Amino acid sequence: MLLFLLMLIATCDGFLRNAALQSRAQSSWQNKMFSGIIEEMGTVEALQVKNDLVLWDGSVGDGVVLTIRGEKALEEAYIGCSIAVNGVCLTATEITEKTFSVGLAPETLRRSNLDKLQKGSKVNLERALKTNSRNSGHFVQGHVDCTGKIIDKWREGESLWVKVMLPREYMNYIVPKGFVAIDGTSLTICDVNTKENWFTFMLISHTQQSVIIPQKAVGDLVNIEVDVLAKLVESSLDSLKQSLVNDYVSKDEYNKTIAALLSRIEKLEK
Repeated sequence: MLLFLLMLIATCDGFLRNAALQSRAQSSWQNKMFSGIIEEMGTVEALQVKNDLVLWDGSVGDGVVLTIRGEKALEEAYIGCSIAVNGVCLTATEITEKTFSVGLAPETLRRSNLDKLQKGSKVNLERALKTNSRNSGHFVQGHVDCTGKIIDKWREGESLWVKVMLPREYMNYIVPKGFVAIDGTSLTICDVNTKENWFTFMLISHTQQSVIIPQKAVGDLVNIEVDVLAKLVESSLDSLKQSLVNDYVSKDEYNKTIAALLSRIEKLEK
């Protein structure tokens, strides 16, 4: 009961803290959010380093540009629009009849598997949500946290199971039946092993034909974005805990207070 109340408070607090920002950015919200429902698989035309990219002061610098061929992703596309590529929210900088190009910042390359792409590689594509769109997945920001490694794959009937190993620091956000975005695909977590730092998910036959994950082999990397709501709850609970600690003389007194509260709740429930 206490945990539920704390999570409820934390969730409300997290949303309230972001409410003002979201209202000011309402017109651009559709360019910031995705659902994890892949619209098509695009094909990489080129991944190249360019040394003539114009900077804010008129000078030029080096940068990595990714060019992708697609169809659905180009519908209603415009310079500056957001398109998720393997779950990474990227800005279209050039658009032709059949392709679009995006710039890849060093942080993007460090956090994702996009530097492993080459001409002919398939990628998951999703356009940013419109404000009036139905969300059939979950809240996906397109902000990849890390990469995970596929450590096993197997079939069960028509379903394909995949086991992924994660860096330890991200396992706190991985819970059974929770959300996770894998290469931009909204998926449900199945089994979780926090000691060995892995989790599993499964793909039905329809999904297998719609995303790039089945094409990957054991040992390949996938982009991981954990559930942003879990991050908000954690951040808010940390703030709540710190504020409570600050109100007491010591952490021991704080812990005693929490223990007494839990004991009282247990008695009330009985």
